[in-house]
Formats: sequence, C-alpha cells, structure tokens
Amino acid sequence: MEPKDKKVEEVEEKPRKKFSGFGYIFLAILLVLGVLYARSLLAQNIVSGVVSSPADVLKNTDDRTNMVLLGIGGAGHEGGDLTDSILFVSFNLKNNTAIMIPIPRDIWIPSMKAKVNTAYHYGNERRDGGGRDLAKSAVSELLGIPVHYAVTLDFQGFVKAIDAVGGVDIEVERTFDDYLYPIPGKETAEPESDRYEHIHFDKGLAHMDGTTALKFARSRHAEGDEGTDFARGVRQQKIILAFRNKVISTSTIFNSEIINNLKDSVTTSVDMDVSTREQGGFFKVFLGLGNKDNVKSIEITDYLTNPKLTREYGGQWVLIPKPSLQDLQSYVKAQLAN
Repeated sequence: MEPKDKKVEEVEEKPRKKFSGFGYIFLAILLVLGVLYARSLLAQNIVSGVVSSPADVLKNTDDRTNMVLLGIGGAGHEGGDLTDSILFVSFNLKNNTAIMIPIPRDIWIPSMKAKVNTAYHYGNERRDGGGRDLAKSAVSELLGIPVHYAVTLDFQGFVKAIDAVGGVDIEVERTFDDYLYPIPGKETAEPESDRYEHIHFDKGLAHMDGTTALKFARSRHAEGDEGTDFARGVRQQKIILAFRNKVISTSTIFNSEIINNLKDSVTTSVDMDVSTREQGGFFKVFLGLGNKDNVKSIEITDYLTNPKLTREYGGQWVLIPKPSLQDLQSYVKAQLAN
C-alpha cells in the first residue's frame, strides 16, 4: 500500500456523527445478497452456483468465506466514497453460521498511513477495482485473517432495491419522531438546524418505499425508547426480513420486470468482486441465515484506544489497537475458532 501523507488531510473530514454504523451495514449485507440472487436469475450459469455446495463455489480458508461490506453515501453526500460503515463478515460454510465484526472507520492502518475508511477512496484513485482490493487488504491487515470478497453499497442502492420489489410492509411498534435526521448534501449547512429534517412514524402497519425504509432504518435520534441502539436494530431486522421475503417470493421470482429493476439497482449502486457463479453460492448461504440464531456479532472496541499524541497520525483523531495489534488479532481468531 502506498503512503498518502498530505493527501490524507485533503480528503479526510473531521469526526462527525456516524449515520448508522453496524446496523445499516448488517441490513446491507442481507439486502445485497438478496439482490445478487435476483440478478443471477438472468445468468445461464446460476444453476451451477445454486446446486453446488457453497464450499465448492466460494473462495474460502478452512471452510470460512470472509467478506467486507462497505456502506458509502454515494453521489450527493459529503465524502461520498469514504466508507461510512464497514462490516467484516465470516461465513462458516460447514455449519451455515456467520460472525460479524463492525470495523470502526477511524482505525489507523499503518501501511496506508491513513484511516481504514479512506481505503476505498484511495484504491479507486489508483485503478478501477482498486477500492475493493485496498479495503480488503486494510481489513486483513487489521484482523490478521484473509478477506476473500468486498461488496460496496451506497444509500441509493438501498432505496432502489426496496423500490424495485414494490416497497415493504413494516409493523411500526411505537410512534416516534426524530428531529435530527441528516439531509444528504447539507452536512455543513449553516445554521446547523438546516442540516436536519424532522421524520415521523405512526404506530401500526405501514407500507414503505425505499426512501421511507431508509429513514426508518437509519434514524438514530428518535425521542424516547426508539432512540436506542436496540430499537434501531429491531427496526432494521424488520426491514431485512420484509425485503428477504419479497425477494424470494413467487411474485418477484417470476416477474421479469422486477428482476430487471433489481439487476439495474445492482449495476448502478453496488461495486463487488463476486462472479455470477459465486452469487449462486451466496444465495444458498443467504437462505441459511434466515434464522437469526445463525448470526453472531462481536465487538473489537475493547481492543482499541485513542492515542493522546497524534503527530504520527497527521494530527487526526484515530483509533489504534491496545495493548497491541497481536492481542486484537488473537481475540478475533479465538472468536472465529469457537
């Protein structure tokens, strides 16, 4: 990886409120895998990917396929190709389970001399497809394990995919308001109040288009109980399941217009290094993860610290491993081994 020195300071923004963190990208992984399946229906070699065992189709190490999922704002967002959310996912192909590790975007990657959330940006500056490769390399350097695939999804991809299946029906458990929902492109507007909009949801069954579903999933500052991380996670799970059910329903599978719309949403909003045949393998994995007990998440925040001296980090607010990188990597490997 190439040093970045001064260029880092030009693209790197100051610490800001994170839009959605782990919850959004967890939603993105299942969303993308579902869309991959829909897109694959149009390909001649999908059968080999679906019929074969995922272990025979997907790249893996010791029966584990590792993927990094990157959430970006995309066009119209400040720092649109800086990864707002990063999630490492390890699929156990033997027992059909997955372990997910949210990667804080401010982690310093020594070989890059930059934060991990800039890898996609700098890699793409170097060459086409370089963003995925540099992101995989950076996460692999951090965790000490191979990363086989990378998938990037922007916010508009989320919206388009939901709209492509005709929206989703969601049971809103509680009425809530969020007066601090960020408006794309207005992150630095003055006065500060112009950076946000007021969103409102009423209790009961609601049919949501893509834009509404994204707001429902991303809301972080709702008043009352809906403002907690737990409540946001529950909302996102609702959308995950609703979208999954729409994608695998006969009304979607046998509707060529919907399939083509989903394919278009992938083409314009998803950047990935997954072949058509591998998409079939991921679809089998996707179906097996329908049971939430098959998915486990772990945190690495206890193995990270904010250094007091920042000169070697370009004066930026960063996170580095504590007490050492080896301790962090040993913890991750032990969790995967369980």
